[in-house]
Amino acid sequence: MESPLDPGRLAAQATSLPSDGFVMDYRSLITFRRSKESTMRVAPPSWELLVCDMAGTAFSDDGLVIEAFRAALLGTGVPGGPELEAAMASFDSNRGRSKLDAFRDVLPEEELARTANEAFERRYEELVGQVGIKAFPGVDDLFVRLRAAGVRIALITGFAERTRETLVDALGWRDIVDLTLSPSDAGRGRPFPDMILTAALRLQVTDMHAVAVVGDTRSDLLAGWRSGAGVVAGVTTGAHTRTTLEAAPHTHLLDSLAEIENVMATR
Repeated sequence: MESPLDPGRLAAQATSLPSDGFVMDYRSLITFRRSKESTMRVAPPSWELLVCDMAGTAFSDDGLVIEAFRAALLGTGVPGGPELEAAMASFDSNRGRSKLDAFRDVLPEEELARTANEAFERRYEELVGQVGIKAFPGVDDLFVRLRAAGVRIALITGFAERTRETLVDALGWRDIVDLTLSPSDAGRGRPFPDMILTAALRLQVTDMHAVAVVGDTRSDLLAGWRSGAGVVAGVTTGAHTRTTLEAAPHTHLLDSLAEIENVMATR
């Protein structure tokens, strides 16, 4: 009988994962990865980079993303009722992806998807200006301490560049992060690993095992796993529940982004 931990079989599983779907049981993959790490004869590298998702991971927007997505759908002609709720359910199950891709999933034409995405970005920026956003407790200090220790900080997001930079300025993070990326900067959004790998290349990381990735959605975790990062941690402060995150590939599940410092200190 073929072993469930056979490396060839596991490699085939990893490369055959659907690009926009999620396998619900990663236990054999996680067990294999941890068994390999436990038998390493060399010390793990010093940490070089923390890659963080933004909304739901590093800051709270109190549901503004959902509100803006709904408004954009209504504005492009999606009727209220079952059709709208089905579109919202699709969006919720695929949180963490490029917002444009999310609109492509539920709208029949590319032009409509792009129009809806532009409306979403405008509405979201309006809501941020009206309601405000705030970093989760301890995040500002976390970034400062890690950078002082030589760890660089990269923020990645499914928002377009303009909205991303509006958020960075609203949070006062311009001087405490090293890099911010959107899908258009890297080629593809999550669940692909492009943004994480782009951050590692731009910041001249020497070893992907020296990279920690943190996010609040299963798309974040799948992207982190595919990148080969040393730590792939889910946080329960955002879009997806612990139960949902547990079904995605990960090394750790945390109650907040601030807890990543302890994970990095005890490896």
